[in-house]
Amino acid sequence: MGVITAAQIEAFNHDGYLVMNDLLTPDEISYYREIYQQFLDDKINTGKFRSDLGGFSDGTRSAATRERITQIMLPGRLLPSLLDEVLHVRTLAIAKELLGDDMDMDFDMLIDKAPFTNTPTPWHQDCAYWISMPDTRAASCWVALDDAVKDNGCMWYVPGSHKQPVRTHRPAGSGGGALMCDAEEKEGVAVEIKAGSCVWHQGATLHYSRGNSTGNRRRAFINNFRPAAMIQFERERGFDHTGEREVRNTSAKD
Repeated sequence: MGVITAAQIEAFNHDGYLVMNDLLTPDEISYYREIYQQFLDDKINTGKFRSDLGGFSDGTRSAATRERITQIMLPGRLLPSLLDEVLHVRTLAIAKELLGDDMDMDFDMLIDKAPFTNTPTPWHQDCAYWISMPDTRAASCWVALDDAVKDNGCMWYVPGSHKQPVRTHRPAGSGGGALMCDAEEKEGVAVEIKAGSCVWHQGATLHYSRGNSTGNRRRAFINNFRPAAMIQFERERGFDHTGEREVRNTSAKD
């Protein structure tokens, strides 16, 4: 990867998100797809770290998939060798350029939308899931392992929303643990990217994705970063992103 330019940092700070093409080479994409499938097939035991993020939906499950939206938390804890591979190394270096040298990886996760599952990820801001912290700098890197387009679940962002008050969040439904807030596609921008490319967003940037209504996969590998001192702050309060989320005030005042 090349060095992040001043223009890219300015765009990230202004819009709340930043597209970066070709983070991974074709060979690296193939490597991560193979590892990803091992997680999905439970060849790497995911246990309590696996859930259905789309469990709030009242729709009928596809017989071809166990979950509507498969979420696997902390793959780097389940397979520690990942932490030394190119994806984690490159994204950490970029996070430091975007938000400061004190940035470190807070957690990683996999989110898979299998073909024809057609379950959207509701509009939300990541910070609504997190405990309140004195330093709110945070960046997520959403890496596409398949071409991501509108109809298989590419990311949508509301530009500049990270500079506005955080919207009121509520549970999306009775299952899955997803939160949602009120927003519409007409507010946002669809970010379609090729496999191996990525999009970064800030912790308060409003985003969502449509369900996968196509016959193609939509696999995403996501790394999340915040200051090392704030990671320690979280852990001291028992918040470690294991999927067993703490109950917090979803009026989202921070």
